[in-house]
Amino acid sequence: MIAERLTSVRAGAETLEARLAVPPGAQVGVVISHPHPLYGGDMDNPVVTRIVEVCTNRGLATLRFNFRGVGGSSGRHDNGRGEQDDVRACLAYLDEMLGGSGRLALVGYSFGAVVSASVAATVPLAGLGLVAPPMRVAELEVPRTVGGPIVIVAGAEDQYCPAPALERLRGGLPEATVIVVEGADHFFFGSLMPLGDAVGEWADALLAAR
Repeated sequence: MIAERLTSVRAGAETLEARLAVPPGAQVGVVISHPHPLYGGDMDNPVVTRIVEVCTNRGLATLRFNFRGVGGSSGRHDNGRGEQDDVRACLAYLDEMLGGSGRLALVGYSFGAVVSASVAATVPLAGLGLVAPPMRVAELEVPRTVGGPIVIVAGAEDQYCPAPALERLRGGLPEATVIVVEGADHFFFGSLMPLGDAVGEWADALLAAR
């Protein structure tokens, strides 16, 4: 895994704690959003770490961060509203780190998937990854501004993304690749390797789309 460095991102009045990795020659970047802050979610979550590892190993720049009110980030939880501003700020920061390449994508896990989908409905992106979208407890906005590969990854035993909800999402996003990880639940305990394989296929498609 390419070494990350600790950095900070300004999001309006807030300062977000983040980790940045820019492999040599990287021209595509991915912002990764973590699960729900009120239930212990942060940028050190194992799923987030695995996504970063897979993407950087393929030469993608990555930026993972703590939402407002989490860890070293200032502010307080805003029920997904201010968190969208956090993601937009991180996209702008990563774009700057890449010299304004414009080739940016989002990956969100659980709560992070909800926030990422909302941002993707309004901001042009090169790709989008939704990992374990918690459709049993949250509305997911259908993204319409993604100009590249979209992947949805969920565990076959996911408590918060049951099969009927996943099928409804598939119907609303026919261009997306849907990957179901057998034996995995919402937290991917013991299933981080197949999760990484699924994200890796998406990352390869993102790079090939240049």
